[in-house]
Amino acid sequence: MTQMRSHTCNDLRMEHVGQRVKLVGWMENLREVGASLAFVVLRDFYGTTQAVAETENMVKAFRAITKESTISIEGIVRERASKNPRQDTGDVEVVPEKIEVLGRCHYNELPFEINRSREADESLRLKYRYLDLRNPAVKQNIILRCNVVAALRAAMTEHGFMEITTPILTASSPEGARDYLVPARKHPGKFYALPQAPQQFKQLLMASGFDRYFQIAPCFRDEDARGDRSPGEFYQLDMEMAFATQEDVFAVMEDVLPPIFAKYGTYDIASAAPFRRISYHDAMETYGTDKPDLRIDLTVRDMTALAKETEFEPFQAAAAVKLVPCSRASLTRKQIDKLCDDVAVQAGKKPYWVRMDENGALVGGVAKFLAGREAELKALGLEPGGLALISTGTLGEAQKTAGVARKMLGATVPGHMDEERYEFCWIVDFPMFEIGEESGELEFCHNPFSMPNGGLEILEKAHRGEVDPLDIYAYQYDLVCNGEELSSGAVRNHDPDIMVRAFELVRLTEEDVKAKFPAMYNAFCYGAPPHAGIAPGVDRMVMLLAGEPSIREIIPFPMNKNAQDLMMGAPSAVEQSQLDELHIALVSDEK
Repeated sequence: MTQMRSHTCNDLRMEHVGQRVKLVGWMENLREVGASLAFVVLRDFYGTTQAVAETENMVKAFRAITKESTISIEGIVRERASKNPRQDTGDVEVVPEKIEVLGRCHYNELPFEINRSREADESLRLKYRYLDLRNPAVKQNIILRCNVVAALRAAMTEHGFMEITTPILTASSPEGARDYLVPARKHPGKFYALPQAPQQFKQLLMASGFDRYFQIAPCFRDEDARGDRSPGEFYQLDMEMAFATQEDVFAVMEDVLPPIFAKYGTYDIASAAPFRRISYHDAMETYGTDKPDLRIDLTVRDMTALAKETEFEPFQAAAAVKLVPCSRASLTRKQIDKLCDDVAVQAGKKPYWVRMDENGALVGGVAKFLAGREAELKALGLEPGGLALISTGTLGEAQKTAGVARKMLGATVPGHMDEERYEFCWIVDFPMFEIGEESGELEFCHNPFSMPNGGLEILEKAHRGEVDPLDIYAYQYDLVCNGEELSSGAVRNHDPDIMVRAFELVRLTEEDVKAKFPAMYNAFCYGAPPHAGIAPGVDRMVMLLAGEPSIREIIPFPMNKNAQDLMMGAPSAVEQSQLDELHIALVSDEK
């Protein structure tokens, strides 16, 4: 091994009995049985080993050491009288002849018990993350992450991709999220931006003549946290292919990901190629979301026409009414009310509900407004003994509420979700444009550098008013697994003329395009290949593989929900001299 140890704390077995060994690690626990007998658990990165102190002096020596100090133990291996089958080294123990403190823990009380750190308050865990990571269960997620990243690198290299790193300091560009800005000391008043993604650089590599590129790329976005998204920074498997189509990208991902998910995942079943392909429109209509969990067998049905014929005012006033029928839903009224409340928390609107009893009669909820419509509801999938949740509002509101209802019903009612598998699908044919929620004006729906389906011709028709821009689709696609969006990708717009006409629809002129994307625009003017790519999120991928509900569990040093590093104290104030050097003046936000 090394000069400091002969074995790790997970090495020793029966064949080592009688050998003199030297172990190092953290003193996890000391259990004294009497003045001359104590049991010590020593832990290192690899596992744990029990040591037994059998003299009064040796017990005193261990007693003087605080828990979580690093120590060295030299002694003889022997067979344990009382074996521990739950411990890899549980058949043996070490009788120490010499101990040495290598790094003393100066605190008698720890912020939390190491092996139960996941039960502690999250802010405490993040503040003392170096202690939290000593917990083998927490450490295992980081080991998993390392193994997955290594497997991704190997697979991409086998497929002929070259790993190329792209700049971290770059120019700010409108890519959909807020930039992190870095002041440029040598250029007062100007700023670098940390890249939201290597999007432009990887497209420039294609224009430079590289055929297949990838990297495990850090991305920086000043956005709010949620369960599957970490604020500040994240990593993605960024890839791009020259002279490639959407099908080429699909083929690579469908070859690379399933073996990794099957090998490293909590579940050992993953979709085989080809993954199911669902248009954005069909996904919203059938599942109420563009990231459907296909492990759930429930679907959304449209009942707008039926609802309009009722006397229920919320149905009549709604632009759209959606139904999510669920068979074998033997839930109590209390459970149904809680389910509807939970849907409202996530979707923003509470669904209505109705049941069909075993005799085919409608009961509960809005049953009285649907009396006489039993046959029509059966045609929509509501069966005797079943429950239906009903959503209303604008088309988008009704779809969103129905999508959340479908997901919650699938997770609540037994028999509707095959949990122990990884189910992939491609969502394709995204709209090129949308109306922005904040601006109320036409904006790019996904990636602004995507190729519109129909090319320059469809854009010209939109400019002439012959086509509604909202009806233009793009060669954009999302990779979804178990209801989580792993990645967005697209066939890129490599033609500067098409690029300019696309941006003009969102009120940016040719001069704006040249100013905001000078390198890409100019590079494409020198002849660029058709190219396409994608970038699955590594953090989200590992979160799925580990079966963790929060992405922070698989990041070594995550920020909290407010984008704060409690361990390092970031963000922090800086010296006035630093601000002066950067020509920055702080402005009070007092109102």
